Amino acid sequence: MLQQPSRKCVEMPDMSSAMKEVTVQLPKKHDRPDEPWHHYLSIDVLWYVLGYTLFHPFVSWVVVLCLRAQYTPYGNPEMRIAIAWSILMSAIGIFSIISDRIAFGSPREVDLADEVIVITGGVEGLGGLLAETYGMRNANIAVLDTKVVDEDEAEEKGVLYYQCDVSDVKQVEAAAAKIVEDLGAPTILINNAGLVHKKSILETSIEEVEQTFRVNTLSHFITLRTFLPHMLREGRGTIVTVSSVLGHLGAANLSAYTASKAALLALHHSLRAELAQIPEAAEIKTILVTPGQMSTKMFADVKPPSNFFAPTATPAEIAKNIIKLVERGESGEVAIPLYSQYIGFFSILPVGIQHIVRRWSGLDTAVSKSLPSKMATSEEKVDPVE
Repeated sequence: MLQQPSRKCVEMPDMSSAMKEVTVQLPKKHDRPDEPWHHYLSIDVLWYVLGYTLFHPFVSWVVVLCLRAQYTPYGNPEMRIAIAWSILMSAIGIFSIISDRIAFGSPREVDLADEVIVITGGVEGLGGLLAETYGMRNANIAVLDTKVVDEDEAEEKGVLYYQCDVSDVKQVEAAAAKIVEDLGAPTILINNAGLVHKKSILETSIEEVEQTFRVNTLSHFITLRTFLPHMLREGRGTIVTVSSVLGHLGAANLSAYTASKAALLALHHSLRAELAQIPEAAEIKTILVTPGQMSTKMFADVKPPSNFFAPTATPAEIAKNIIKLVERGESGEVAIPLYSQYIGFFSILPVGIQHIVRRWSGLDTAVSKSLPSKMATSEEKVDPVE
């Protein structure tokens, strides 16, 4: 008779004590606004879909091939229309490529391991998203911001934070020297810092106007004068200027902000013109960012005039397009939502039509509706630097 081997009880370790407890808070449905489906339908979504279907050259020629596969004669009206449409879409695509090459030149080679990225106002908002994205990719990233970031948090994000007021020349120069020592010569500059005072012209003090221009506009001159010489010595670089579509339009109760952003539009074009005259700047690219309203703290209390024609842009959408141009080594423009790309046509409309469009869009009443009262304190109207 076979004897069964004896079984010994092995004491297993207490898994509850061996495993590290991680607190996870899942998003709840009631934490998000319950919006109807059509709230998320916008002209941007429709344009995106059309861009990859009806207006795409490849898809247009696929339709021609499908018709031919059905033995549709070339002389039939539907075949002629399909071929003409495909030729038109192809011509527009080729023209766009040639136009961009004439305007911006050939792209430069970009290897993140060899680049040093500097972002102003990179703790929160769009700048914070860009910094964290590059940090996750182990890029050499330095952030200049007045906000203080804990060392553990900075190490976790893989970002070096330098507490610095970008409107102060001495602080920027001191931070630049430290960046060169820690990471190397800066080759990518993203000028993103900004603030807003939501007040009328009569309510805005001269000190607030000066503060707005120092942070939103003067800081660009300071950072350019500080970091551009490093790019010229390296023979490569990318400069990103974050302006706003309101720089083209202006808006009630945002006079200082819109004026400071309008100045950045002229600064960007002047910078491009000057770089074109410097042989050492042939590989220095420039990117202009003119977003519409973004879903950040700066304009969180402002309701967009129309969710369909003027949807709120997310920082992720804008950051994705900035990163794409930067890493392709290309110059260009980032304008989101769709109306931001064609806002230049607004200025050539008859003034009467412009007036009607402004009233219909609610552009000049959007901010005033978000203010608690005309006598609100400045703390209620001033958003932090982003």
